[in-house]
Amino acid sequence: MSDSVVELIGLKRSFVQAEVTIEVLRGIDLAIRPGEIVALLGPSGSGKSTMLQAVGLLEGGFEGTIRLMGTDASTLDGDARTRLRRDHLGFVYQFHHLLPDFNAIENVILPQMIAGTDAAAARARAAELLTALGLGHRLEHRPSQLSGGEQQRVAVARALANKPALVLADEPTGNLDEATAGRVLDEFVRLVREHGSAALIATHNERLASRMDRVLRLHDGILE
Repeated sequence: MSDSVVELIGLKRSFVQAEVTIEVLRGIDLAIRPGEIVALLGPSGSGKSTMLQAVGLLEGGFEGTIRLMGTDASTLDGDARTRLRRDHLGFVYQFHHLLPDFNAIENVILPQMIAGTDAAAARARAAELLTALGLGHRLEHRPSQLSGGEQQRVAVARALANKPALVLADEPTGNLDEATAGRVLDEFVRLVREHGSAALIATHNERLASRMDRVLRLHDGILE
């Protein structure tokens, strides 16, 4: 699909352990349209993180085609893949991975400045996102001064800071209690929709997945 944000064709990934080949992904076909929010369901060890790493161009060793914004990633060198990832992707992980020596707003400013945004515009964008996530009063607080839910909200703001075409989220509420997870996910989905991004969200939570536009299930390396 030429109008897809990302398209996977025959994606495979295997690992060799103690002379035994383990097939983690066994021919994944997937296309995600602009603005579409897709849940990727599967138990721990089903290959969800491996699939997200493939889509995020974070590691090699895959067979098949990964096409991001119409560009076949297999044709690119390392620098070009990095630029494609920087310009079009946002990431949210189960652990927030915020920089501990920087406060909330600085954590959201930094990826924008790396992408070439000037400091004033980056600060304005960061403040806008954090305020929309209910953290307008916590801009100057460092990660250690924030609750788990607040830390993950900062991670969401950071992922959206550069207005990515696609946001990849790997168990983004896995470290939060159920009530906090629901609130953070609601805010995440709302902001993704407002900004017109697409999203692929890996989770094992059926109830949270049901809020997405489409639910896919990864089982034995096959997408159902």
